[in-house]
Amino acid sequence: MKRVIVFRNGTDVDGKVILVTHSLDELLNTATNKFGIVARRLFTPQGGEIDDLKLLRDDDILYVSGGEGFIPVGPIRGPVRTNELSPPKASNGLSDWVTLNVGGKYFTTSRSTLSTKEPNSMLARMFAESDYGYNMTPSNVDSNGAYLIDRSSTYFEPILNYLRNGQLIYDTNVNPEGILEEARFFGVESLVPQLENIIQSSQRSRDNLPLTRRDVINALIQSPLSSDLRFQGVNLAGADLSRLDLRNINFKFACLHGCRMVGTNLSWCSLERADLSHAQMEGAQLLGVKMLCANLEGANMRGCNFEDPSGSRTNMEGVNLKGANLEGSNMAGVNLRVSTLKNANLQNCDLRAAVLAGADLENCNLSGSDLHEANLRGANLKDAAFELMLTPLHMSQTIR
Repeated sequence: MKRVIVFRNGTDVDGKVILVTHSLDELLNTATNKFGIVARRLFTPQGGEIDDLKLLRDDDILYVSGGEGFIPVGPIRGPVRTNELSPPKASNGLSDWVTLNVGGKYFTTSRSTLSTKEPNSMLARMFAESDYGYNMTPSNVDSNGAYLIDRSSTYFEPILNYLRNGQLIYDTNVNPEGILEEARFFGVESLVPQLENIIQSSQRSRDNLPLTRRDVINALIQSPLSSDLRFQGVNLAGADLSRLDLRNINFKFACLHGCRMVGTNLSWCSLERADLSHAQMEGAQLLGVKMLCANLEGANMRGCNFEDPSGSRTNMEGVNLKGANLEGSNMAGVNLRVSTLKNANLQNCDLRAAVLAGADLENCNLSGSDLHEANLRGANLKDAAFELMLTPLHMSQTIR
């Protein structure tokens, strides 16, 4: 018969005096009843595991675990007599400072930091003590005595700082979605709504960013030739779409402000009410395009081709071409009715049979252009330049 003093693994309080008569199984069963755990292993204060009854002596101090490894609790104490045993305070057995090894990176903090702000979190339950020891058994320790936590140190650091000072601070290169996942894992519930709001705001900001050339190419690759590709109302401001084949695409109401579309094929596209102001469209193919009321103010459209050999006509009725450069463009048959071409450059353009009725051509340069059979009835021709024209302009073309 031997008398030993048993503590729960990881704590030095509320020890139990147990009489062992026959086997270690008897001791483990008694410890199970005393501590409310399924006792499986016994350790000495130095961390050595007891696996034979013969190794025990009277008044030995032992630590019982439910299967986890030994957890040191402070300075090793020597044997004591039964009449000397009294439950020590937690402050005598445990330092207020703990070291965590999170994903290979060490963090040193106080127990109060881990347990005060979020008392129901996993970290608080691991390191806060009750009358029966730890509320939750801490993890194993490494060779340096640091508690091992197999999580990302990058995302854990902002959470620890939040527990320290109550403010969420993290580097801009850290993904808040990763911090949110760790906050949920550790049960830091007060941090979850803050991170969700940050992520939602970030997503809304990304949604407002213009699409890029790569986004458009990906859409082209993934869409079969037989499908109607829709970019209606999307933001493509400033995108470089040069020399892409964008035929038959719906760009209605799209923002293409400042886009670079040099040599791009936009034939039979719908650009109705699209914003193409200050776009670079030199040499673009615009056969059969629908541009009703589009904004092309200040656009560079030198050398564009609008004439479809099959007979479909480009509709640019009501379009805004203030200050646009269309020099040398083939615009035969284009409908520019009631459009605004004030201060536009239409030198050397082919405007045969074009409809310019009611258009504002004030100060427009039409020198060298071919206006054979063009309809200019009701157009505003104030200060417009008609020098070196290929065919003479008849009054019948300009009178209502």
